[in-house]
Amino acid sequence: MPTEAPRPATTREIVATLTDAPLDEAERLVERYAEDPRKQVQRAVGVARRRIERERAERERVLAMYALQRELGGDGVVVGVDEVGRGALAGPLTVAAVCLPDEPVIWGVNDSKQLSPARREVLAARIADEAVAVGLAHVEPASIDALGMGTCLRRAMADAVADTGLSPDCVLIDGNPVHAHPAERCVVKGDARVAAIAAASIVAKVTRDALMVALDGEYPGYHLAESKGYGSAEHIQAIRERGITPIHRASFCGNFLETMRLF
Repeated sequence: MPTEAPRPATTREIVATLTDAPLDEAERLVERYAEDPRKQVQRAVGVARRRIERERAERERVLAMYALQRELGGDGVVVGVDEVGRGALAGPLTVAAVCLPDEPVIWGVNDSKQLSPARREVLAARIADEAVAVGLAHVEPASIDALGMGTCLRRAMADAVADTGLSPDCVLIDGNPVHAHPAERCVVKGDARVAAIAAASIVAKVTRDALMVALDGEYPGYHLAESKGYGSAEHIQAIRERGITPIHRASFCGNFLETMRLF
């Protein structure tokens, strides 16, 4: 019996395949259907080409972050460090330290401020799975009030690096010198330029955000789940009306409390 020729793909099937195909397959499909005369197919090819360009650019961005990490850190053990909560009125200062392997690449890693909450959650889980080590440190408000932010930041960064259990050859830190580690090297805007620092920014942000949501249940009325302890209008108004709690930084809230006394 003669073998029947395969049925040609319909327009709908081609459009669906082009829409959902991963990058490498999408490139082959675009080449395959580039001369297809059907208008819907050509529109789908155009959309796929634009998606391919975006994904190529995104991959190049991430690979550049890994390349700079290796360039700055050398061939030894490299740990990236970043903090979140420095300017908050309530809640801890949280620091994360992350050591990433060269492979597998964590696609999408970026400065946590450039990512949606949902995307941060996905990437934090991936970082937890793929990282060589992750360290965390928290500094509570009372210590920030007593010692000042500079001292607390330095100690927290040192503690987060120690929490990885590693002896790093290079510690890459976002921003200006902190003097938290002998192998420290600071990178301006490092959370957007170096893979391990970006990973640390994501881990720190996701960890602290979850903590602030939990604290919202303990201290209702301060809008901690929404503001994450920062100075939103609702949070500031709650401080003026209710005063501060044990999780507030008194040294950061003086202006609002003075305003409250004037009323």
